Amino acid sequence: MIHLDTNLLIDLVTAESPHIALIRRWLNEGETLAASAIAWSEFCNGPHSKAQKDAVFAVLGQRIVDFTCQQAETASRLFHYTGRKRGSHADCMIAAAAMSQGVAVATRNIGDFERFTQHGLKLIAVPT
Repeated sequence: MIHLDTNLLIDLVTAESPHIALIRRWLNEGETLAASAIAWSEFCNGPHSKAQKDAVFAVLGQRIVDFTCQQAETASRLFHYTGRKRGSHADCMIAAAAMSQGVAVATRNIGDFERFTQHGLKLIAVPT
């Protein structure tokens, strides 16, 4: 399973995004895709149509991973371990959700997530 970061969810509704081909390849190879409830919430901020949101939900196979108390505590630890960087808490939560399942986060925002790898995050760096 791969958790998609918000930027890749947005790419799925962005005309001519080169990352659609990568996501299609993962699906054709039998990879299971999901998103944390945090990334899904960021994606739902839009702008997009209901049809686009429904299409992304279908690509994910309706797999939106609930955010738990344990993940919240892991996210807090990541926030502290990585210097309490302003504006990074949502990234900490997205990382914690993937880490709790032992799966990777795929993102184009490599700089936002690479600092979590030393704490156990598996990262798939998607070139921009």
